[in-house]
Amino acid sequence: MAHYLVFLGSTRTSTPPSPARIGERVANACERLLSSLPDTTAEIIDPLTLNLSDPFKPHFAYAKADAPDDLAALADKIAHADGYVMVSPEYNHSMSPALSHLLNHFGASLFAFKPSAIVTYSMGQWGGLRAAVAMRSFLSELGCLPVSAMIHIPKAQDALSEDGQFAQDQERWESYFGRTLGQLMWWAEAASRYKSQLDPTRISPAFKTAPSQRNAPDGEAT
Repeated sequence: MAHYLVFLGSTRTSTPPSPARIGERVANACERLLSSLPDTTAEIIDPLTLNLSDPFKPHFAYAKADAPDDLAALADKIAHADGYVMVSPEYNHSMSPALSHLLNHFGASLFAFKPSAIVTYSMGQWGGLRAAVAMRSFLSELGCLPVSAMIHIPKAQDALSEDGQFAQDQERWESYFGRTLGQLMWWAEAASRYKSQLDPTRISPAFKTAPSQRNAPDGEAT
């Protein structure tokens, strides 16, 4: 049974603009589509439901027995998930500060050697595309490499209902989401199977070829 975490990258509840929590609709759509597949479950991680420490103190800065309950529980979920869906609006051409703040509470070792999918949205015509570009480097550094296909949802308030259903063109939208989520699931399955054969934290590459015998890019001996 594969399990995925859908991180909702917004804590905004005020208006205008309205509706306040468009990201909730996007996260619901991702959770619904993933959970509809055989042997697959998904769970939304909503930062509004978490009691994060203030001032900032990440999970890995605590002694194991002293970590706040919410941080400890989420750390366990991250460690046991097979992959991640990162849902974000665009703030100043970058990812949501709510999402980066949440993810920064956890070390890369919890996310490492697993894939992620980038999903962005906006009330305007660009669908948060510029945020997605910035998210690639962030997620790569976190260790959960993003798959190549991404999802961008312009005018998300019209495209999705509150429960994550597509308002129109359902088949087209599901095909669009399916390309990205399909890549996510393929890589998650591949990573899970290989990790059962080889612990990635114990990889120690052995370079047995002498430096003088290696070939340079142009084919000449170095």
